[in-house]
Order: sequence, then structure tokens, then C-alpha cells
Amino acid sequence: MKKFIILASAAAALATTPAMAAGEGRIEGRAAIGWAAGSEDFFAGVAAGYDFDLGETVFAGPEVSYDTNFDGADLVNVGGRLGVKLGEKGKLYVAGAYEINDAEEFNAAVGYQHSFTDKVYGKVEYRRYFFNGTDLNAAGVGIGVKF
Repeated sequence: MKKFIILASAAAALATTPAMAAGEGRIEGRAAIGWAAGSEDFFAGVAAGYDFDLGETVFAGPEVSYDTNFDGADLVNVGGRLGVKLGEKGKLYVAGAYEINDAEEFNAAVGYQHSFTDKVYGKVEYRRYFFNGTDLNAAGVGIGVKF
């Protein structure tokens, strides 16, 4: 229940971001292969965020996400990302998030987002989850819409 309340609160905060703020909101679906300690697993999930323009080429903003392996591993993250715009279509970024679960851990990522149209984008991302004892690596892709 704690996870749901935090995720719902963060999503509500993103949804109420002023429409006149310079930047763009986004919602995406994503999938990744995770590996750690000699085993692999498939994860899928959703994320929502808002990128604020910090000048012509730099952006930053909050992000919330939920990912699952459909076998009991649910990862709920609240964090943000910072990056640079590469022309009109691309964004290169680093991200960090606090994972809200029983272990309450941190993760970091690097990724690239590319706009296919004014509203639709795709992305590739590498994320490392820093757990106690065993770290999890994840390489994934996503597709989303901007608003």
C-alpha cells in the first residue's frame, strides 16, 4: 500500500505541473532484460515524467516508474533525470532514483531518447540497481508519448 500511495502522489504532482512551464510531460511503456549473480529476468513497466527546459540544450525533471518481472519483483522508483538535447529529435540523459520497496535502494541510469514525431518517442537505457549484496543490471527499451 505504501508503494501505491507514493507512486500515486508522485503521478498527481506530475499531472498538476503548470501547463505554461517550459518543457514537456511524458508517459511511456518499457521493457528490459535484467541480470545479476548469473541469472537473467525480463522486466516490463510504465514511467511518467516531466522535463523542464534549463536553457536551449539542457533539461532536468522528475520521474516516477513501476516495473515488474511478473513473479513478485516489483520495483517502484521516484527520482529524476538530467540531460542535454541533441538537435530537435534527441535527448541524452543520466538518471537517478530512489527505489521504494522493502530494501529501499538507489539506482542510476544513462539513456538516449529519440523523437519519431512531435508526440511519440522511443528510448534505450542502461540502469544499475544498487541492492545490498547483489546489484542488478538492466538494459531496456521504451516507447512513449509527450504532452
